[in-house]
Amino acid sequence: MLMQTHEARLDALRKELARRGLDGFVVPISDEHVSEYVGAYAQRMAWLSGFGGSAGTVAVLKDRAAIFVDGRYTIQVREQVDGRLFEYKSVPQDSIGGWLAENAGEGARIGYDPWLHTSGWVRTVSAALEAEGATLVPVDSNPVDAVWDDQPAPSAAAAFVQEDRLTGRSSAEKRAELAEWLKAGKLDAAVVSALDSIAWLLNIRGSDVDRTPVALSFVIAHADGTAELFIAPEKVTPELVQHLGNAVRIRPRLEFEAALAQLGGKRVAVDPNFGVAAIFQALEAAGAHPVARQDPTILAKAVKNPVEQQGQRDSQARDGAAVARFLRWLEETAPQGGETELSAAARLRAFREETGLLRDLSFDTISAAGPHAAIPHYRVDEESNLPIAPGSIYLVDSGGQYPDGTTDITRTVWVGPGQPSAEQKDRFTRVLKGHIALALQTFPQGTSGAQLDTLARQFLWQAGVDYAHGTGHGVGSFLAVHEGPQRIAKPRGGQAGTDQELMAGMILSNEPGYYKQGEYGIRIENLVLVESRKIAGQEGEWLGFETLTLVPIDATLVDRSLLSEAEIAWWNAYHARVLEVLGPQLQGDDLAWVESACKPL
Repeated sequence: MLMQTHEARLDALRKELARRGLDGFVVPISDEHVSEYVGAYAQRMAWLSGFGGSAGTVAVLKDRAAIFVDGRYTIQVREQVDGRLFEYKSVPQDSIGGWLAENAGEGARIGYDPWLHTSGWVRTVSAALEAEGATLVPVDSNPVDAVWDDQPAPSAAAAFVQEDRLTGRSSAEKRAELAEWLKAGKLDAAVVSALDSIAWLLNIRGSDVDRTPVALSFVIAHADGTAELFIAPEKVTPELVQHLGNAVRIRPRLEFEAALAQLGGKRVAVDPNFGVAAIFQALEAAGAHPVARQDPTILAKAVKNPVEQQGQRDSQARDGAAVARFLRWLEETAPQGGETELSAAARLRAFREETGLLRDLSFDTISAAGPHAAIPHYRVDEESNLPIAPGSIYLVDSGGQYPDGTTDITRTVWVGPGQPSAEQKDRFTRVLKGHIALALQTFPQGTSGAQLDTLARQFLWQAGVDYAHGTGHGVGSFLAVHEGPQRIAKPRGGQAGTDQELMAGMILSNEPGYYKQGEYGIRIENLVLVESRKIAGQEGEWLGFETLTLVPIDATLVDRSLLSEAEIAWWNAYHARVLEVLGPQLQGDDLAWVESACKPL
C-alpha cells in the first residue's frame, strides 16, 4: 500500500531505522554525484517531507525531525512542509551537526548514506556528534529506499554524442590536457564524478536528470590519456562506442566501486566538493592515496571557447525571440484576467518549443505572481498556483536547453491596467541601475566576482534594502544552468566561487533583485560573457562584459528621473541591439510589439 501522508512516511522511516539499530538518519537533496538537480529516483527528501526546493537537508531522530534550508527557501519551506512534523532551521545560522549533537543524546547512532555526502560533511558532523558521545554511522543501503514503495528507477535513457562542431574541442584533446595535469601533479588517475564534468570531458550528453542534459555515470581518467566510463549498459549505443573510441573503456556502472578497489598504491585525484565520502572510503580501503584536488575539468569547462561562445549567442537570439513573443502575449491577455502562474509558464514553454530546437527547460520556470514574486526561488505547482491579477507585478525567471547553449533570463513586468506604485518604480529602477552598473564595469585581470558584487547592490543599499541571494552564477554550454567555479556574490567564508578570478570566456548571470515579503518581488537577469577590453592608456590586461541576453525590459516600471545620462544611454543602446537581433526573427504583431518595447527611453 502506498503511503500518502508525510506523517506516515516519517513513521515508516523511523521503524526502519529502529530495525537497523539506528537512532537517527540524515536525508539530503543529493545524488551520488553531488548534483544540484537530481533524478526522480534521488528525490528522497521531497518524498519524505514535501519540500520542492533544490537545496536542503532533513535530519530525523526517534521523536523529532528538522528541515534545514537557506535564505532562498525561508517562505517556501513553510508553505510546503508540515511544521508539526519538522522543525524549520535556517543555514548557515543553524547547523545539522549542532542540532543532532544537541538532540540525539549520548550513545546515539546516527546513520548517513556515504554516497550522498562529501567527506568534509562527514568530518564536520562526526566531530559535532562525538563531542556529545554520539556516533555518525555509514549505512550499506539507504533506509529511505527501503520504505519508498513506488520509488522510480534511475533513468534508462541512452546517452548521446555532443558533436565537435558544437563543443569546439574533441574529447581526445580534453583527455590529453587532463593527462598532462595528472603528470604535472605526480598523480596516477582522477575520479571525475560530477555529471556535467563527465559530459564536458567526453563530449556526451544525456537525459537522466530533469533540466540538465547529463548521463548517470562515473569516469576514472588515467595519466596516459585513457579513461574508463562507468555507465549502465542499456544507456550505451553503437554511436557512443564509436565516438569514444579505443581510448575510453566502457564498463557497467555497477563495477565502479570494484574499480576503485583496484587502484591500490596509486595517487588518485578526487574533488572534495563532488567526490562523495564513499569514493574516498573505497580508495582508502584499497590502499590508494586519494588526493583532494579541484576537478581539473571545472575551470576548463567554465572558460568557453569561440565555438561555444558563438553557440551561446545563437541560442540567446533564438530564445530571446521566444521570450519576446511570450511577453507580447502576456501584455495582451493578462490584463483581462483568467491567466495563472501555471498557464503562463506553459505558454512560455510553448513559444520556446516552437523554435524546433528546445531540448528541455534549463530549470523549472519561476512563474511568480504578486506575493510569490517575493520568493526568489519559488516553484509553482497545482496547490500554490495563483492567478495573475490585473494591476500587479509578475516575475518570470526561465531558461531553455538548446544543442548550442543554455539560457537563463528573468523579466519583471507590470500587468495592467493602472500604474505601479511610486515604491515599486523606485525599487525596480534601483535594481535596474545596479544591473547596468555591473554590465558597464571594466576590471583588471585577476578580479573576483566578490569584488564586483557591491556594484549591483549599491543603489538598493542607499535606500536601506538588499537581496538575500548572489548576483551572478556561471552557466554551462548545453549543460548545467548553475556552473562553477565563478560567481558574483558577497564574500562569505567557505562559499564556493566568490574568490575565483573572472576570466575571458566565462559566462555569468547579472541578476540583482528586490523582494518585499508578502507583496511583490523584482529581478532583472541577463547572461553576460567575460571578454577582453582595450582601454586607451591601459596598464595590464583588462576585462568587461558582453551582454548575451536580448529581450526588452519593461519601461512601465522605470522611474526615468532616477537614471543618469549614462544609464539612459545604456538602456537605449541595449534595446537598439535587442531590436537588431530579434527583429529579423519576428513578424506582424510580434515585431510591432518589440519595436514599441525597444523605443528610446
